[in-house]
Amino acid sequence: MFTSSGSGKKPPQQEMVQVDRSESTSPFWRVQRESIPKRTARDPNLVVGAAYSHADMLKFDSLSMSSASSRPKTPPSSAFQKARTSDVSPPPPKPSGLSSPPLKSYISFLSNTNQDWTADDPEGEDEYGYEDDDGDDFGLPSLANMKRRSRRIAAAQGASQSQGNLSALETTFGFPSRRYSDSADIAIERPTPTYPMPRKSEGKILRPQYKDILRDPANALHLINHPATTTIATPKEIEAANSRVTRINKFKKILQATTIPLPDLRQLAWSGVPEEVRAMTWQLLLSYLPTSSERRVTTLERKRKEYLDGVKQAFERGGSTPAASGRARGLDEAIWHQISIDVPRTNPHIELYGYEATQRSLERILYLWAIRHPASGYVQGINDLVTPFWEVFLGTYITDCNIESGMDPGQLPKAVLDAVEADSFWCLTKLLDGIQDHYIVAQPGIQRQVAALRDLTARIDGDLAKHLENEQVEFIQFSFRWMNCLLMREISVRNTIRMWDTYLAEEQGFSEFHLYVCAAFLVKWSPKLLKMDFQEIMMFLQALPTREWTEKDIELLLSEAFIWQSLFKNSSAHLRGGSSRVPPANMQL
Repeated sequence: MFTSSGSGKKPPQQEMVQVDRSESTSPFWRVQRESIPKRTARDPNLVVGAAYSHADMLKFDSLSMSSASSRPKTPPSSAFQKARTSDVSPPPPKPSGLSSPPLKSYISFLSNTNQDWTADDPEGEDEYGYEDDDGDDFGLPSLANMKRRSRRIAAAQGASQSQGNLSALETTFGFPSRRYSDSADIAIERPTPTYPMPRKSEGKILRPQYKDILRDPANALHLINHPATTTIATPKEIEAANSRVTRINKFKKILQATTIPLPDLRQLAWSGVPEEVRAMTWQLLLSYLPTSSERRVTTLERKRKEYLDGVKQAFERGGSTPAASGRARGLDEAIWHQISIDVPRTNPHIELYGYEATQRSLERILYLWAIRHPASGYVQGINDLVTPFWEVFLGTYITDCNIESGMDPGQLPKAVLDAVEADSFWCLTKLLDGIQDHYIVAQPGIQRQVAALRDLTARIDGDLAKHLENEQVEFIQFSFRWMNCLLMREISVRNTIRMWDTYLAEEQGFSEFHLYVCAAFLVKWSPKLLKMDFQEIMMFLQALPTREWTEKDIELLLSEAFIWQSLFKNSSAHLRGGSSRVPPANMQL
């Protein structure tokens, strides 16, 4: 797809060689293994468990599905816990067996939302109610649940406790167990080195011109090569190839301009961005790159340096000697702990996200963003939102567009990793700036969009809205993560990237257009949902059959969402009587 120069000679392919990880990764992440003492007893002051999720407020207690009857929250700090222990009595035991879900109005949920943030949490994991936990609120196994399963497997096989934990975690869930350290390393928890290592024949090829691309992404535009169609290609395949070449050339014409016209770029990007020009297009649409070509090089240098300086300040302040404690170095251990739990769970089915270099990079991005945005901090779900940026920007420097397998980022030069990491951080920041009220206390942005989705569904499909109301299904119960994770738990990363082409082309893609995508997504399953009862509806919506979806399915969904937006945006009329509820006065669709 790419050639190294304009000449006819094909350069020899350069295969990356595994480099010393101490050279290729950031110095902030080196482990001082000599200073890690053997841990003999669990520190009662150390927070252990899955990261908290704001979906705990959904109160799934009454929804009896398989073995999961309750959802845990991360215990608060020890000081906070001790202050509340004397004032709060233990919760009453939960009834066993199946029970009908209580009728709880949405207005009641909104009025009591803030109280859910101060729920009391016992100190021990057994007392905490983890025994019935089958995963987090997004369907991923919790740390406590994995530990229990590993102990049961070890006991059944007669193996030792430590080896049983390691074996069960690696074979059952695909990511490693963690060990604890009291050293001065910034990570309290460090994974054991069991990352996938591709064979040399599987390694991807680094572009020989990567230094020029690092300086200015526009330098990659002249490297785009259009492979000739084969003699056995059908007329339909030839037409599709020619159409793609024409579309790429349209993007190149805009991106190579001295001053890039953003309205023209948005209009062209709405129908999808070719992968060869996607990274630069995204950065321009997010206003990370300036439209003036004269300012592009200096802006990139300044922003990347600012990010690296921010990482250094965040992780090295307060002392870096082996005797320094986490408190002395200024690390927010609560935020770091949640991130270190969630990152190994991020896309665990994709090989790229199992590598150490990938996980360390995501941890740095998320931690720096969290401490720079104290109003929200880190929230479970933000770890998903950074992955499309990271994957797209990494692909800029690799000749093979498929980097989800056989691509160990640890083999890349440090300058490439730093650039990918910095660009991902700033673009994530730009995205979240528009929807930050999704992640502050009480999450008013998500509550507002859930209410709007309920009313919009009543307009589009009154029968479906009435059926959900009759079955006592609250929209917050299934659409919370649709808004929190932008449907990334429902569709693949590749399909998400295609969807984000359109989101970025929209003026308010993530804050407004996403609502209409969710409406089209829900109505798509209407014929099946109308035949289901409460539990069947909830189970179906938590595991939708989208595994085999292609780019065509995403484009159809986006087209339907565009129709609903054209009909109902800023409209308070056309109510179809599907719901007796009246939208709030300040609600705009």
